[in-house]
Amino acid sequence: MSEQTSVQQEFGTVGDNELRLERDKSEQIIDALNSDLAATYVLYHQLKKHHWNVEGAEFRDLHLFLGDAAENAEAAADELAERAQALGGTPVAGPAALADHAPVESEDEDVYDIRTSLANDLEMYGEIIESLRDHVELATNLGDHATAQILREILVETEEDAHHIEHYLEDDTLVTENAMQ
Repeated sequence: MSEQTSVQQEFGTVGDNELRLERDKSEQIIDALNSDLAATYVLYHQLKKHHWNVEGAEFRDLHLFLGDAAENAEAAADELAERAQALGGTPVAGPAALADHAPVESEDEDVYDIRTSLANDLEMYGEIIESLRDHVELATNLGDHATAQILREILVETEEDAHHIEHYLEDDTLVTENAMQ
C-alpha cells in the first residue's frame, strides 16, 4: 500500500470541469455513470467466469464470444470512467465500491451449466440496458449531449451482445439428443 500523504479528490465529490456543465448537473450524471460503471464491471467479471468455465460441444464458439463480450464490457467501463472524470468526478473503483454501487448482482462462485450461465448473463444485460436507456434520457434532459452519445454507443454494443446470447439460448442446436445423454 502506498504512503500517500494527500488526497487529490475524495470519492463522491465533484469538482469543476472544463466542459462547462454546471456542477449540479455533473453530479447527477456522474452518479449515473458510476452506477453503469459498477454494473459493467460486475458483468465483465461474470462473463470472464463463464469464459473460463464453459465446456461442451459449443465450447469454442461460446469461449470466444464470452471473451469478446468481456472485452466489450471492459472497453465500455473505460469510457464510462473517463467520462465521469472529465465531468469533474471520481470513477468508482475497487471491488467493494463496485459492489456497493452496482444495481446488478453477480451470480455466486459456483459453476453452472452454460445454459444457466448464459441466462444469468442475459438477465444482467437486460438490467444494464434498462439503466443505460434511463441514463441516456437523463443526460439528454440535463443538456449533456456528449455523455448521452457515449451512453448510446455503449447501449448499441450492449444490446448486440445480449442479442447474441438470446441466439445461443434458442432451442435449435447441432448437438443431437444422444450426445446430451
